[in-house]
Amino acid sequence: MADDNRRGDEDERGPGAAYQMFVVMEDLLDKLKLLDYEEEVLRKHNMKALSRHYFALPTNPGEQFFMFTTLASWLINQAGRPFEQPQEYDDPNATVSNILAELRAFGGLVDFPPSKLKTGYGEYVCYVLDRLAEEALKRTRFTWKKPSYPKEELEEESVMDDDAELTLSKVEEEMIVEPDDYEEEHLIDLEALKTRTNQSETGESLKPDDILESNTDAAEWNLEVERVLPQLKVTIRTDNKDWRVHVDQMHQHRDGIESSLKETKGYLNKLQEEISKTLEKIGSREKYINNQLEHLIQEYRAAQSQLSEAKERYQQGSGGVTGRSRVLAEITEELEKVKQEMEEKGSSMSDGAPVVKIKQSLTKLKQEVVQMDIRIGVVEHTLLQAKLKEKSNMTRDMHATNIPEPTISRY
Repeated sequence: MADDNRRGDEDERGPGAAYQMFVVMEDLLDKLKLLDYEEEVLRKHNMKALSRHYFALPTNPGEQFFMFTTLASWLINQAGRPFEQPQEYDDPNATVSNILAELRAFGGLVDFPPSKLKTGYGEYVCYVLDRLAEEALKRTRFTWKKPSYPKEELEEESVMDDDAELTLSKVEEEMIVEPDDYEEEHLIDLEALKTRTNQSETGESLKPDDILESNTDAAEWNLEVERVLPQLKVTIRTDNKDWRVHVDQMHQHRDGIESSLKETKGYLNKLQEEISKTLEKIGSREKYINNQLEHLIQEYRAAQSQLSEAKERYQQGSGGVTGRSRVLAEITEELEKVKQEMEEKGSSMSDGAPVVKIKQSLTKLKQEVVQMDIRIGVVEHTLLQAKLKEKSNMTRDMHATNIPEPTISRY
């Protein structure tokens, strides 16, 4: 929908809307130069300077996208909001969404999908960077001042105009005072002509027959006239700064405009009549078509409403199906666990290896018991022998103590 609205806006703006991003890109480049991006960004990241139409035309989408994210993060930081510098291997979707979130925080209008910025060029890229550059300039309290034009030297122009007015009056003097070399060679001596005419008049009475007859050939005379005729023309060079020339040109242009207006006015009136007639025909035809297709339009609207209801029911049903499918998946997981436990118990019950191990351990225990009984018997026997030996020793000691008494008494 946003694309359709933007297309509608472009149609309303006219055919030059496609070239608007070139103008925005040039303004963006001026703003970046005002923010000194060459020192802050280009030297720091070892990048080349931007051209006038860098983000307006596709050259290298990967490089353009990296340059776009770098400039956007720098401009956001310049505008007073902390923003981390995106790296080359970061997720482009996350980077673009973060940049658009900052743009919305500045109050910028975002009526286009984020995928338009992943290409790294285009109208939306220029718009985002230009908007961020404006916020950065506001942060630096930069203001655009009125242009200062150089003062025009009116005195010199007035002097030049006076000279222009005097050129026409001085043409004859210049022609007389400063004749050209070529004209000096072909000047006609008026005094010589006057003396010749006087001589011819005085000689009429003497030789009237010579004057009435001419010895000059007509063809030679015509050639001489054609040769001398360009030299007899006096050309006055008019200055373009003369106000009279401008007035004459204005009158000529006015006459041309009036004559062309008379011709075109008839064509325009005819064109207006034809357009009005065609519009009336189109309107009547449209009404006729609407009347003829009214029942079809009602059927289409009814079908569209039924379609919307069916879509709602489908969405509700699909929601229930997804919930039940999730429960079914959980039940199947539990069932798989129970099956696995039953298989483990069944395999342990049918397997005879534990019984064999128990029998083997019982036999080992019996052998160990027998050995322990033998050892106990041996120990009892040794103890009995020790007791008997001790008893015998005690009896012997007792007899030994009782025997020497009579011997002593005998002595």
